[in-house]
Amino acid sequence: MTGAGMLKFTRHELALIAITIVWGGTFLVVQAAMTVSGPAFFVGVRFLTAGLITCLLFHKAMRGFTRTEIVGGSAIGFTLAIGYGLQTYGLQTISSSQSAFLTALYVPIVPLLQWMVLGRPPRLMSWVGVVFAFVGLVLLAGPDAGTISLSSGEIATILCAVAVAAEIILIGRLANDVDSRRITAVQLLSGGVFSLLAMPVTGEAIPEFSWIWAGAALGMGFASCI
Repeated sequence: MTGAGMLKFTRHELALIAITIVWGGTFLVVQAAMTVSGPAFFVGVRFLTAGLITCLLFHKAMRGFTRTEIVGGSAIGFTLAIGYGLQTYGLQTISSSQSAFLTALYVPIVPLLQWMVLGRPPRLMSWVGVVFAFVGLVLLAGPDAGTISLSSGEIATILCAVAVAAEIILIGRLANDVDSRRITAVQLLSGGVFSLLAMPVTGEAIPEFSWIWAGAALGMGFASCI
């Protein structure tokens, strides 16, 4: 792409592209961490780390929380805990390319949920974009990633895509009414707390210390903060 072509992207679009690049690199790291840790514990530590980093980076903005930021951020954090918990669970039994493909099904799910929940029917170009995005996912992930046998790991990851779609809709609904730094801190911290609270429910124990899950949680914490 030429320099003139790059100027067509707004800084917000470039930020989303950068996030996508970071997000795509997390699957292999999380899969390695799952060899020494359970999903709820890892996701909890990951998001608590991300939340603390966010609070430190934007400490000057961490004042004057509104009710919308606390309640809305906690709701987003709940979807984070569910989505990433299911995704991390799925990575114990399916490949990272399969996980990326199934998680990215949130792309066609988002407009459908918007239609069902918010009463906003997708426009024609939205449907065209969904089709092209889906085809692109298949081409990028490879044919094996699109082979679905509905194993427990695949079902969990499909449900993860629904949770991620709900997260995006909630963020989109609240974005104009909140301080992005404060609500990000709330959603990350609450996502970590919800994940840790899920450990007794799932029968998961605290794993022995390992630099594999500790390093991955710290790295993923930075990634989630970004």
